[in-house]
Amino acid sequence: MSGQFSPAFRDELAALMRWRRDVRRFRTEPVPEDLLARGLRAFGLAPSVGLSEPWRLLRVESPERRAACLANFRDCNARALEGYEGDRAATYGRLKLSGMVEAPIHLAVFCDETTAKGAGLGAASMPETRAYSVVGAIIHLWLALRAEGLGLGWVSILDPHRLARDLDVPDGWRFIGYLCIGWPEEEDTVPELERAGWESRSPSLHLEIR
Repeated sequence: MSGQFSPAFRDELAALMRWRRDVRRFRTEPVPEDLLARGLRAFGLAPSVGLSEPWRLLRVESPERRAACLANFRDCNARALEGYEGDRAATYGRLKLSGMVEAPIHLAVFCDETTAKGAGLGAASMPETRAYSVVGAIIHLWLALRAEGLGLGWVSILDPHRLARDLDVPDGWRFIGYLCIGWPEEEDTVPELERAGWESRSPSLHLEIR
């Protein structure tokens, strides 16, 4: 297959990107392992600085570790709410910002900032590019899962150091994201935060020429 794709494929790709939403409302039925495996294969196809592949994934399954991660979120979410007042606080309090209770699959994603793979190429001057590589891989996974009809929710309201301790990860692993994966309870091309009145998407990309 050549590197040129048909207009129909490009239209479908654009539709896939529109349907890739941050999901917080999941059905609880299990996800077939082969679907998750296909998504993870897409994760592994992502580019990485110096071909360092610094991503490290943990599948969080034990009830004790899941409970610790959920408590982390709830504590951080309560502190975040304290930072708002008035209508903003009321809106924040109504938001569902995690699918951790319902989602059947939990992945904690880290960046190994001490990896020798890649020999430091591209990361010597900008070590943060390793973390950027992991984020790019998550987007690959997100789109691949969406193509299977699955949803992914990225939980960011967490204390990363507490989470690393609770999951007992090695020194040098930087927490990137806690991902909830499962079947969406509802589907919409409009972001939930926009539908809830929290914020609206910009109508166009701001691009400066200098």
